[in-house]
Amino acid sequence: MRDEIIKAVSGDGFVSLTAVTSRVMAERARDIHGASPVATAALGRAMSATAMMGAALKSEDTSVTVRINGGGPLGTMIAVSDCCGNTRAWAANPAADLPSKPNGKLDVGGAVGSSGTLTVIRDMRGEAPYVGTVALVSGEIAEDFTAYFAVSEQTPAACALGVLVGTDRSVLASGGYIARLLPGAPPELAEALETNVANSGAVTPMLLEGGADMLIERVMFGLGARTIARAPVEYRCYCTRARVIDAIAGIGRAEIEDIRAKGEQIEVKCRFCDASYRIGTDELT
Repeated sequence: MRDEIIKAVSGDGFVSLTAVTSRVMAERARDIHGASPVATAALGRAMSATAMMGAALKSEDTSVTVRINGGGPLGTMIAVSDCCGNTRAWAANPAADLPSKPNGKLDVGGAVGSSGTLTVIRDMRGEAPYVGTVALVSGEIAEDFTAYFAVSEQTPAACALGVLVGTDRSVLASGGYIARLLPGAPPELAEALETNVANSGAVTPMLLEGGADMLIERVMFGLGARTIARAPVEYRCYCTRARVIDAIAGIGRAEIEDIRAKGEQIEVKCRFCDASYRIGTDELT
């Protein structure tokens, strides 16, 4: 079953909600990076949030990059989404593993750490990028994105994310939602949304039962929700040989001439999709 993003609004237009299923994306990340269960959960959560933020972009050829570094054993984690929600991700140490919490849950907060920052970069292509950074709250990622919206974008929002990893390390469910209160929303609506979020419970059981539609049904209960958009998303990397050559050309003429004089080839491996490129000096102008 494919991953998808669904957008909905309340009947009065004061609440917007984006929900995503990302099981296939998370499984792809696990396979590419050989990720441990806790690293898979962290990558899946980060990709879900980043995909939803990317899908909120208004223009083509734009992107969102999220960088999380909490000082934990997972190291720096980066997720990038295009304007359609197609996302890729990478972690510095995807093999990092930790014992589960006493309740049996994966210790994502411990793997990510909480003594660092979450940074969001919106690349608007031709305009100065928007950069927002907040201190991590817990390293559990969903709470950190909620704090980002409140502090950096000054938007009341609730973010919930979840990844369920099976005993064979495969991803059984992954996804989440971001619910936002829009300007002018009455206080009673905020209370109703807060109640719904609290009553909805964990994300993964809802995903297993009814996918992203179930998330919308529970979080927007009684608010007259209507779906306004639905689209498939996937793990997508945009690396190409031409882009790699362009990137190498940026190291400078002196360095390129030194490589050419030594008769060396340049080997570059994409950290997002693990593709390898061997570039000969004759390909560099």
